[in-house]
Amino acid sequence: MSSLNRLATPEGVLAPFAALVTGAVAMGVSPIFVRLADVGPFTSAFRRVALALPLLYAWMRLAEGAERSGQHFSKATILAGLAFAGDLFFWHLSIVHTSVANATFFATTAPIWVVLFGWLLFRQKVTAGVLVGLLLCLIGGAALLAQSFELKPAGALGDAFGIATGVFFGLYFLAVQAARKRASAARLTFEATLITAAILFVVAIVAERSMLPHSARGLAALIAMAWISHTGGQGLLSVALGRLPAAFSSLVIFLEAIAAAGFGWLVLAEPVSSIQALGGLAILGGIYVARPR
Repeated sequence: MSSLNRLATPEGVLAPFAALVTGAVAMGVSPIFVRLADVGPFTSAFRRVALALPLLYAWMRLAEGAERSGQHFSKATILAGLAFAGDLFFWHLSIVHTSVANATFFATTAPIWVVLFGWLLFRQKVTAGVLVGLLLCLIGGAALLAQSFELKPAGALGDAFGIATGVFFGLYFLAVQAARKRASAARLTFEATLITAAILFVVAIVAERSMLPHSARGLAALIAMAWISHTGGQGLLSVALGRLPAAFSSLVIFLEAIAAAGFGWLVLAEPVSSIQALGGLAILGGIYVARPR
């Protein structure tokens, strides 16, 4: 049976879809860890990837055993590492220069860039279901952030950084999907993370100097972000993108916004309004409409 036929069966979609949903939830909790970590934004971004490297290396060795399969540091893997470094860099710059709501909203434009770049660069066809699902997810994402989202001239630079975050995350999806054709999810995630960590180390040491947490709670938050949000989130995303289309997968990542709101309610006692709840339902509806048939 061909890979296309396997994807067309429920068994071919269920496992990667479950990995994608779990990965989105794991990434959705990362803002909680960022708040609890008592370090600068660039240091937290660096620690997120650097502290994940030992686990990712162990995963790679266990997954491949004595035989190292796939191409090492392929062009697509290098692009994935560069794109994720750009994503985290501009995301933290956006948070500094505009509101968290604005930064989050513009970052969720990633699926737009996945569809656009996929069509322009790879001639990937986009179904009507994906376009309708994208629209519903964008509406839902806007509803989740409607209460605190506002455009101000003073935050224009931060908003631009937020858009750049979405562009780089979109490129990351496409790069990971391309890299998965020649490398395992474990090797891809480790090698891309290594590249990202090297870049963010330079950024953090230049921008913030001090790179050590000031409390045990801060250290625990950084470790949790590295092991849960990055190792679990990005690792499962790499697993899923080996089987699912990048455009659909990018829509499922909207669940990250629902998870962030849910964890904010549970952990930080942040209220969830009826509009936000409807936004979450719109996201779920968009994912359902765009699902692979």
